[in-house]
Amino acid sequence: MELKRVVITGMGALTPIGNNLEEYWEALKAGKSGCAPITYFDTEHFKTKFACEIKNFNVTDFIDRKEARRMDRFAQYALVAGDEAIADSGLDIDAIDKFRVGVIWGAGIGGLETFQEEVKSFAAGNGVPRFNPFFIPKMIADIAPAHISIKYGFMGPNYTTVSACASSANAMLDAVNYIRLGHCDVIVTGGSEAAVAQAGMGGFNAMHALSTRNESPETASRPFDATRDGFVLGEGAGALVLEDYEYAKARGAKIYAEVIGGGFSSDAYHITAPDPEGRGVIAVMKNTLQNAGINPEDVDHINTHGTSTPLGDVAELKAIKAVFGDHAPNISINSTKSMTGHLLGAAGAIESIASVMAINEGIVPPTINHTTVDENIDPSLRLILNKPEKREVNVALSNTFGFGGHNCCIAFRKI
Repeated sequence: MELKRVVITGMGALTPIGNNLEEYWEALKAGKSGCAPITYFDTEHFKTKFACEIKNFNVTDFIDRKEARRMDRFAQYALVAGDEAIADSGLDIDAIDKFRVGVIWGAGIGGLETFQEEVKSFAAGNGVPRFNPFFIPKMIADIAPAHISIKYGFMGPNYTTVSACASSANAMLDAVNYIRLGHCDVIVTGGSEAAVAQAGMGGFNAMHALSTRNESPETASRPFDATRDGFVLGEGAGALVLEDYEYAKARGAKIYAEVIGGGFSSDAYHITAPDPEGRGVIAVMKNTLQNAGINPEDVDHINTHGTSTPLGDVAELKAIKAVFGDHAPNISINSTKSMTGHLLGAAGAIESIASVMAINEGIVPPTINHTTVDENIDPSLRLILNKPEKREVNVALSNTFGFGGHNCCIAFRKI
């Protein structure tokens, strides 16, 4: 059978550097850091005292107060970003066949803060289990797409993918395949995360995964820099409306870009560390090129996973060199995590949005905070450092990798 083409018709973003799509994109181009001291809890005894929090956000501007109290922050973020993407798509909610509209979402952790607070309350009590009746439905990772589908009445496939930091990228490719195979006309996809909590910060600190640059948090996320010392935790959500191309064209929808394919692989190496030779990353990019039906020289831009960890950044860039060979120096390579921090399960979604906007505007956002060359990184690679680059972007890739060795890559093309 002939596979259907899949396009993006709507996008929404709630990020540490912007509370909607326009704010997010303008901040990316401006090289704005979203990192600052944590405001959610007292960090006196924590190794890392900063993160990329959502700022100037009042949930009751978007969701009824009573309803919001029944939702963890990660689900609130999902609904807000989902609302923006659906509105942006121009879908006529009353006219569509809602059985052919799905919601496939990604979350690496889900309602961590809810779990933390309920367990703390129980531990502080007298042993009688007095739990909030909304404890479980606030916490479970699959509740985010449920809220979107309930609000809009979408009755197609509805679930959450969990693959650590690759979760929302996995969700997007699942959505692509449902549409490609003709099972759905429209799918709302993306991811959300809200792990800036005592349990999240403490847990990642215990792994020695986070930067501890407390004296200068705004420069702590520094992918590809020789002085990088770990990632910066972020929170938020990204949402994309995917449609069958013919369906979108028939209704006169605006189209941001086409999703031409993607790939999956596993490092099969370690529960947290990347394969230093990048074998799984090489495989996932090769799989993506094959699935998308493109050649290495067709790729103009790669938004890397680029978390600002000593091992991960080098392994990914080695893999890019191995896959693209002589064409690698022609590819504009960046890491927008230098500005947003690492949104874990939502990273793939917001970075896909950045890749799509690069195609639309012909601007590749910078990797900020770069001051010192890393001798372990091939100097021929075209790293976009500290300033954005203007160039035509016809094809862009977005890489997303997760603890456990989960690798995902998505390819986008200009229509």
